[in-house]
Amino acid sequence: MDRYFRHYKNGQLYKLLHIARLEAEPDKKAVVYQAMYGEKEIWVRPYENFFENVNVDGKEVPRFKEVKDLHKVNSKMIDDILQYNKQFVADKGYEPFVTDKYPAKKLAILTCMDTRLTVLLQEALGLRNGDAKIIKNAGGIIPSQTDSAIRSLLVAIYELGVQEVMVIHHSTCGACHMSYDHFKPHMLEHGIGESVLAEWEAKGVAEWLEGFHDTEASVRKTVAAIVNHPLVPADVVVRGFIIDSITGELTEVK
Repeated sequence: MDRYFRHYKNGQLYKLLHIARLEAEPDKKAVVYQAMYGEKEIWVRPYENFFENVNVDGKEVPRFKEVKDLHKVNSKMIDDILQYNKQFVADKGYEPFVTDKYPAKKLAILTCMDTRLTVLLQEALGLRNGDAKIIKNAGGIIPSQTDSAIRSLLVAIYELGVQEVMVIHHSTCGACHMSYDHFKPHMLEHGIGESVLAEWEAKGVAEWLEGFHDTEASVRKTVAAIVNHPLVPADVVVRGFIIDSITGELTEVK
């Protein structure tokens, strides 16, 4: 089983590769370990040094602290949600939301995943659970004809009876001015190697992660991508809007 450790000073994650013996001094051991960030370099450190404690502000702490369950180390929030969910079901909290898969208003909305819209969007539009199919991604855009958003819209139209589509961008959207150059250093910090990034750069990741720079223009472009898609029927109404992220006010983009 793989073992992972965090360094007390930089907090970075390292993977233990081997416990080795020194050829010149076979009675002494060394730890071979790999950084899980940047170039994922491999390091060697004396065994005693790797596993020793150090003094930090008068407190003894491990130089490298083992992470016992890497995939659950940051999952407390999910555990809290699971606990709430059990009580929600037990209390029959779902009853006011019971509906079927067909949107009552025959409406689909393509919008942004911004957390400010999680409740505000439905409330500002007067929508109840079951009224509309709401499709979300970063920015509420359609970057290509085979994008998952257009796929979802096609399913909504042909399988679920949607007749009208609202494209809703919002004010102060994080996707505005988004760029790969912004993401790249964060990817390196999280352990994505330079070689992996180089491979994806050759595949066009910079264009893929590029945001938009004019919200109204992006709304028009997204509406056009739906209206002009060869698989979208002409009788489906598609209109574009910008919602205020604070007040919920809708402004139509002509």
